[in-house]
Amino acid sequence: MHFAFTEDQAAITEAARDMLVESCTPADLRRLLASGEAFDAARWTTIRDMGLLGICVPDAQGGLGLDTIDLIGIAEAAGYVALPEPLVEQAGLVAPLLARLGGPVERVLAGEVFAIGHPANPFVADADGAGALLLYHQGEVHLVARDAVTLARAESFDPFRRLFRVDWTPSQATRLADDWGDTVERGQVLAAAQAIGLGQRCIDMAVAYAKDRHQFGKPIGSYQAIKHLVATAQVAIEFARPVVQAAAAELPLGNVASRARAAHAKLAATEAAQLAAQTAVQVHGAMGMTWEVDVHFFLKRARALKTAWGTPGAHTATVIERMTAAPTGPAMTFASEVAQAAG
Repeated sequence: MHFAFTEDQAAITEAARDMLVESCTPADLRRLLASGEAFDAARWTTIRDMGLLGICVPDAQGGLGLDTIDLIGIAEAAGYVALPEPLVEQAGLVAPLLARLGGPVERVLAGEVFAIGHPANPFVADADGAGALLLYHQGEVHLVARDAVTLARAESFDPFRRLFRVDWTPSQATRLADDWGDTVERGQVLAAAQAIGLGQRCIDMAVAYAKDRHQFGKPIGSYQAIKHLVATAQVAIEFARPVVQAAAAELPLGNVASRARAAHAKLAATEAAQLAAQTAVQVHGAMGMTWEVDVHFFLKRARALKTAWGTPGAHTATVIERMTAAPTGPAMTFASEVAQAAG
């Protein structure tokens, strides 16, 4: 089987990546921190105007009619720049959920932020700047106006993740639907894709520094100790990336195999990202632990995403479920059709 992205998928990913790399530099991140702003309004407007928020929304509802696999490269690019804005969450989770449930998806396409509160995450991200919240209650989806909830800020390891505890009262008037569909699995895959981008950025920063930093008259990158560290981290990223892409492609199956794919992707990607971040710090030496070196932005986001949409323990349990529910082996473990009956 030949798997490759189409020209259209590659084109939209490249356009989004170019825009994000150009507009979201570490200097921009530092500027936002200094100003205390949650995100950059001009960049968010550009994201909206490019139509990125509607990638996973059907044509008939004003979107591009694509799916998670078409968003996966953009999610990786968002991770590569440690994007503060909730592009991935709005485009990959909120918009398709509202579109499926007949909710006000047009508000998301116009740039309004909807926060998601689900038991898979202990806190609700971006709730303070949201126009409304999608909240979980006994398996139901509730759409709640921002002024109908009370927020309590929770500090995050990542300064760009604005997390909150939400106090609210469910009612029949707020109830939107009975189930969340594949939102959790989508969250896992998209968090994994961001982790791939974060890990790649850490490796790229380590390589750039190893070329410039000289010791004993030579770039430190010429020493085998540095080469092996960076190569090991790069291999981890290269092995995790196709796992994430396969998980995104198989999400629509909705069976035990696709759920295990999503969990496996999250495990592989976050472990690779953490290794890459630790490697980048080590290559930078003692200064890698300082605020002045930009590596910490990406290290913090990678660690924060490790428990987003489920913990490593929960993901491992999902993978074990697949291994015990259907046949395994070279011809079966990665064949979703084998697990269809067990789905």
